[in-house]
Amino acid sequence: MDVRTGLFYLFSLVLLFAAFRVITARNPVYAALFLVLTFFQAAGIWLLLKAEFLAISLVLVYVGAVMVLFLFVVMMLDIDVDALKVGFWKHFPLAATIGALIALEMAAVLMGGFRPAEEPRALPAVAAAAQAGVQFSNTKELGKLLYSDFVFPLEIAAVILVVAIVAAIALTLRQRKDSKHIDPSLQVRVKARDRLQIVKLPPARPAQAPAAEENQA
Repeated sequence: MDVRTGLFYLFSLVLLFAAFRVITARNPVYAALFLVLTFFQAAGIWLLLKAEFLAISLVLVYVGAVMVLFLFVVMMLDIDVDALKVGFWKHFPLAATIGALIALEMAAVLMGGFRPAEEPRALPAVAAAAQAGVQFSNTKELGKLLYSDFVFPLEIAAVILVVAIVAAIALTLRQRKDSKHIDPSLQVRVKARDRLQIVKLPPARPAQAPAAEENQA
C-alpha cells in the first residue's frame, strides 16, 4: 500500500467518525465542530483526486463561511437541548424507517460497484492538452465551464447563500432596551410642527415687591 492509498483510508476513517459524531453529539456546538472536521477530511480526499479547486472551495465556503455562520446562530439563539428532545420517541419509528431505507439504498449501490458502463467523456481542452503532453489547469477549465454552461445554477446558489445570511441575521436580531434606534419610517413621516412647538410668552414680567414676598413667607 502506497502513501496515497494510506492517506485515502486515513481521511475516510476520520470522515466517517466525524460524520457519525455530527448526528450523535448532544451539544449542537460540538456537532457543528465535528461537521467542520468532516469538511476538512472531504477536502483532503479531493486533493488526492487532484481536484484542488473543489477542495479549497469546500474549505473557504463551507468551513470559512457557512459553518462559522451556523456556530454564531447556534450560540446566539441559546437553544434549549432538553426542549428539542421532547417527542423524540414519538417520531422515532418514522425516522428509523427512513434511515433503514437509506441504508438499503447505499448497500445496493456499494454492492453493485462503481464501474461505469462507459468511460466518462473528458473536456475537449483537457483531452487535447493530455494528447499533446501539455500541463493544464483544472481550475481554469472548471471556471470556464461554470461561467458558460452552468452560470444560471451558479447564480441560484449565490442567491440561496445570501438568503441564508439574511435569515441568520434576522433570527439573531434582538431588541435592546438601551439602544437609541429610531425607525426610519417614522423619521421620514415626521413634520416640523411635531418637532418644534412655539410658545407665546410675555416680553417682560413685573418684579414682585419685597413686602409682598415677606407676607407670603
